[in-house]
Amino acid sequence: METITLNIDGHKVITEKGKTVLEAALDAGNYIPSLCHHPDLSPLGACRLCIVEIEGIRGLPTACTTLAAEGMIVKTITPQIEHIRRIAMELILAAHPPDCLVCPQNLNCQLQAVAQYLGISEQRLRLRPKDIPLNTDNPLFEHDLDKCILCGRCVRACYELRGVGVLSFIKRGKETYIGTAFDRSLADAGCRFCGACIEVCPTGALRDKNGLLEAGDSREAALVPCQHACPAGIDIPRYIHFIGQNRYSEAAAVIREKVPFPRVLGYVCDHPCETVCRRLEINEAIAIKGLKRFAAERDSGAWKKNSKKAPPTDKRVAIVGSGPAGLTTAYYLSKLGHSVIVFEALPVPGGMLRVGIPEYRLPKEVLDAEIEEIKQESFNIKTDTKIESLDSLFKQGYDAVFLAIGAHQGTKMRVEGEDSPGVMDAIAFLREVSLGRKVQLGNRVAVIGGGNVAIDAARTALRLGAEDVTIIYRRTRNEMPASAEEVEGAL
Repeated sequence: METITLNIDGHKVITEKGKTVLEAALDAGNYIPSLCHHPDLSPLGACRLCIVEIEGIRGLPTACTTLAAEGMIVKTITPQIEHIRRIAMELILAAHPPDCLVCPQNLNCQLQAVAQYLGISEQRLRLRPKDIPLNTDNPLFEHDLDKCILCGRCVRACYELRGVGVLSFIKRGKETYIGTAFDRSLADAGCRFCGACIEVCPTGALRDKNGLLEAGDSREAALVPCQHACPAGIDIPRYIHFIGQNRYSEAAAVIREKVPFPRVLGYVCDHPCETVCRRLEINEAIAIKGLKRFAAERDSGAWKKNSKKAPPTDKRVAIVGSGPAGLTTAYYLSKLGHSVIVFEALPVPGGMLRVGIPEYRLPKEVLDAEIEEIKQESFNIKTDTKIESLDSLFKQGYDAVFLAIGAHQGTKMRVEGEDSPGVMDAIAFLREVSLGRKVQLGNRVAVIGGGNVAIDAARTALRLGAEDVTIIYRRTRNEMPASAEEVEGAL
């Protein structure tokens, strides 16, 4: 990283070459007020609040658009700078609601905070009020143009962060406002309702109806609810963005950042992300699970050239169990440079992916291909090897042991007769079938339970030739814990 040295307010500041004066000052702890600047967006300099004096440069350039240079001498606070900043802020406030400076609901308002920093406590100038009605027609957002200061943050976020370009500056001069082409609703204009515009708005002109974006612990869930609901935390918006650009290998690489089984997930994921998809409030959820499979099946493997592996650490790790947890751990530990071996008691790897999910839901060739793919990271799997003692592993020189033994035992009901001939738990039943072992079934089969395992057992029993299969559940069909699509498949 190449660095440069400059002087800001009499202090030596070392910063990365290519940064602006504003970035260099903020990194050094020198606050410079700004409203149009945002660290994730390209600089604009429209608000004129970040003006500075720079030796050898005429006028007062904006710090957010001026690159820092070697030996530059900068002043961020002088009487002239403070005077012009106050004028700029008063002009911004002149077209703003008069109660903004004292509104107790605006504690997180950046506009109010900057005004207070500049010592402005009342609105001296007042232009003709816009009196534009609050737009509440959109399903998720409210648009209060009376509070808009035309900083352009939302427009840039829409273009630069999301690549959508729904928002833009409409009309010119005093009539300028931010909206959509032909004043269409956000939904009709193609808005993704990602919340990026709300996140960067400094005044509350754009806000979501439920206030979730300001709700502390709920903030992450509100901004990207699909990723928040994903048990693995996969960056769903990013891989869908790549799919939209026909960059399927990059999309698969994003999934592999968290889970090394993109194709498997495309077949069997319960997709809780889709139940919270913000698109549901517009029409229907994005088919996130289907898109995952779509990308994985079109993955050219181009991501491999950028895949990095750490140098060997000389550390040895034993993993007990080759199910999804064990194989995932083996994959990522191998990438970190550790020597890994996986022990599996069954004759085949895959754990519950192999013996708990029927082949009609997860084809064996799909699972085999994914396991072979992750084994390219150079870890070994020893099948038919049951580990009876952890001490024995440590005596063999392993530095760490990870237990990934799974949940291969069915749940007992503790009722009379459940140990009778002809009664078996669904987990054991599915395992025997998956391993190709013969299972004796009569013509009539009862499956007790309402979860996904019960559904799998019922549908497997039909495939084995049972003529009459009944699922018995103690509550209503709507209360069955099985996913709705699996219940529909069973029916």
